[in-house]
Amino acid sequence: MTKALLIEIGVEELPAIPLLKIVKNIEKSWKDLLAEYRLESDFEFIYTPRRLVIRHADMPIKQADNTTELVGPPLMAAMRDGEVTKAGEGFARKCGVRFEELGRIEKKGKECLYYKQEQEGTQTVALLQEMLTKWLASMAFGKMMRWGSRTDEFIRPIRWVQVRMDNDSLDVELFGVKSDTKTYVHRMVNFDAVEVADVAEYENILADGEVSLYPKNREAKILAEFDELEKEHNIVIERDLELLAEIVAITENPKSLLGSFDELFIELPPEAIIASMKEHQRYFPVFENDTLSNKFVVVSNAVTDDYTKVVAGNERVLKPRLADGLFFYRNDLKRGLLTDGLEKITFMDGLGSLTDKIDREKKIAASLLELYMEQVKAETGKDEATLKALMDETISLAKADLTSEMVYEFTELQGLMGYYYAKALGKDEVVYSAIKEQYFPLGEGAELPSSTFSAIVAMSIKLDTLVGLFSVGKIPTGSKDPFALRRAINGIARMVTTYDLAFEINDVLNMLNKEYAAYDTEKLVEFILERIRKSTDANPSVIAAVLASGERDVNEIDKKVTALNSIVSKESFKEQLSTFKRVANISKEVNLENDLKVETALFNEPIESELYKAYEETLAKSYDSYEGQLSAMFALKSKLDSYFDEVLVNVEDEAVRINRKNTVASIYKSFKKIADIQEITI
Repeated sequence: MTKALLIEIGVEELPAIPLLKIVKNIEKSWKDLLAEYRLESDFEFIYTPRRLVIRHADMPIKQADNTTELVGPPLMAAMRDGEVTKAGEGFARKCGVRFEELGRIEKKGKECLYYKQEQEGTQTVALLQEMLTKWLASMAFGKMMRWGSRTDEFIRPIRWVQVRMDNDSLDVELFGVKSDTKTYVHRMVNFDAVEVADVAEYENILADGEVSLYPKNREAKILAEFDELEKEHNIVIERDLELLAEIVAITENPKSLLGSFDELFIELPPEAIIASMKEHQRYFPVFENDTLSNKFVVVSNAVTDDYTKVVAGNERVLKPRLADGLFFYRNDLKRGLLTDGLEKITFMDGLGSLTDKIDREKKIAASLLELYMEQVKAETGKDEATLKALMDETISLAKADLTSEMVYEFTELQGLMGYYYAKALGKDEVVYSAIKEQYFPLGEGAELPSSTFSAIVAMSIKLDTLVGLFSVGKIPTGSKDPFALRRAINGIARMVTTYDLAFEINDVLNMLNKEYAAYDTEKLVEFILERIRKSTDANPSVIAAVLASGERDVNEIDKKVTALNSIVSKESFKEQLSTFKRVANISKEVNLENDLKVETALFNEPIESELYKAYEETLAKSYDSYEGQLSAMFALKSKLDSYFDEVLVNVEDEAVRINRKNTVASIYKSFKKIADIQEITI
C-alpha cells in the first residue's frame, strides 16, 4: 500500500552557488536513503530559494519485510570436546543470539552453523524522522551556520517544516522546528504562514502566492521573457547558462526586465562592463548589431503591478559600479603597463616572486621562438631580431596588469586588461594579442591562441608552472591537481598539434631544466605521457603502440595515433592483425638494435624474393602522411601470408634461419618506427 508524501523544509534564502554545486548529490542522498531503509519509490526533488521539497506520489507506508540468512563456520570448528569455540561464540555474537539458538545447515557436505531471522518492515512514519535528519546532515554545502542557542549547523536557519502523508501531518522535528500543516508564499504577497489543508492543493497554493515551485518552470519563464524582449526591442540577450541557473535558484517569481545605463560607460572594455554586471548585480548583457549596448536585463523576484521602480532601482545601483570601473580604467591608462610591485608578489615557495617567474618565462619563450622561428617569421612577416625583441617585451608586460586597479577589482580580467592597456598604449599587435591569449586555452575545447607567436607565450607560461612545480615537489596525486597541471599539459598538446610544432618532450625539458632545482625528469615525462594517454580520443592500444615505439614528440605522437587509429578502426583490419601479430612474435627472438642483414643469396623460395622486393619498394617510396605509409606496409599482408604458408622460418640451417628471421624482423622494425604493432588489440 502507498500514500502520497510531501516533505517541505522551509529555510531563509539559500545561497545559489553552494546549492547548485551539490543539488545532484542532494537528490542522490535521498535515493540512497530510500534504498537503505527499503522504501524505494519514485520521487521529485524540488527547490526554491526558501524551500527544499521532496514529493512522492506513491510512498510505501511500511518497509518491505526482510529475511536475514547467515551461514557460519562448520560445526566441528564451532564446538570442540562439547565446548563452544571462539569461532562459535563470534558467529552467535554476530547474529545477536545465544549459541543455543543457532540452527544447523549442510554446506558442501559439512554441517555448519546457521541463522535465519525474518524481520517485519517498520512503518514509514516511524522512520522519517531518522531519514530526514540523515538527509539534511548529508548536505555538504561547505560553510555552515548556527543560529539562536543551537549547536548544530545548516546552510541557513530552518524556519518551517511540513511532512505530510496524504493529508496527515507526521510528527517530525528538525533543528527544533516541528512539522506543521502550513507553508509560506512570496513575502510580497503574504508574510504570514498559509494553511495547506489539502496536500493535493499544495502547488496551487504556492502559485496563488506567486511562488513558482519547479526550477524548470522558472527557467522556461525567464527564457520566454528573454525571447519577448529580444523581439520587442531588436536586441540579443546573452544566455549565460551558469548565471541563468543561479537566477533560477534565487527567484520564486522571476520577471525579466530591460534596463539601461549611460552610454558614457561604453568607453570601458566590454568585458569589464559585463564582469561588473554579472559579478556584482547578476544582470544579463545585451547586444545590438553584435556590439555590447548600454542596456541590460535584470530578473526581478518582486511582485508588483508597476515594475518601472524596480528597473529604476537597478539602474541606480549599477551606475556607481560602472563609474568605479571607468575611474579605475582611466587611472590604469595614465599609469601605463608597469611591472613595479611584481617582485613583492610570491609566485610559489621555492620559485620566488612573479618577477622571477617572468625571467624564467623569458628564457623559455626565447628558446621556443628559436625552435619555431621560421614559422613565426612566415606568419608575421617580421624579421628575427624584431621577433626576439617583441617576444621579450610581451613576456615582460604579460603580468603587468596584475597590479592594475581594474584587475584588483575583477581578478578574472587578468591578461584581458593587459591587452586593452597594451593596445591603447600603441604596442605592436602581436604583443597585445599574445597578452590577451597568454592563458589560452582556458579549458577543454576552449579557444586557442590565434597565432604561433601567441602560442609560444602561452606555452612558456604553462611550461614554467609545470616544470617549476615539479622541481619543488608540488606533484599532483590521484585526482588532486590544485594547480591544474593536467590542464596545462592538455593546452600545450593542443597548441603543438594545432600549429604543427615539433615538441620532443625530453629535448624540451633538457633545454629548460637548468633554470630549476634538480627533480625527477622521468617522472614528469611519464606524467605528461599519462595525460596524453587519457586525453587522446583513440583506441587505447593504438596510443600504447605509438608510445611503445619510443616516440616522445607530442606532435608526432598525435599524427601517428591519428593515422594508426584510422586504419585500426576499419572492419577489414581484423583480418590483417593476426598476420602482423605473427610478425611481432617471430621478431621477439631478434635483437632489433642490430643491423638486420638480409642476404638475398640465401633465399631458397620464390616467395622470399617476392616479399623482400615488395618490402624494399614500400620503404623506397615517399609518403605524404603516416596513414599512407602504414597502409602501404599493411598491404604486405598477402605476401606475408604466402611467406608463412610456404616458408619454414625455424629451419635447421642456422644461416638461413637467421636470414629469414631478419627478413621478418626488418618489417617489424620498420613498423616500430611508427608504432609497436604487438600492442594493438581490437
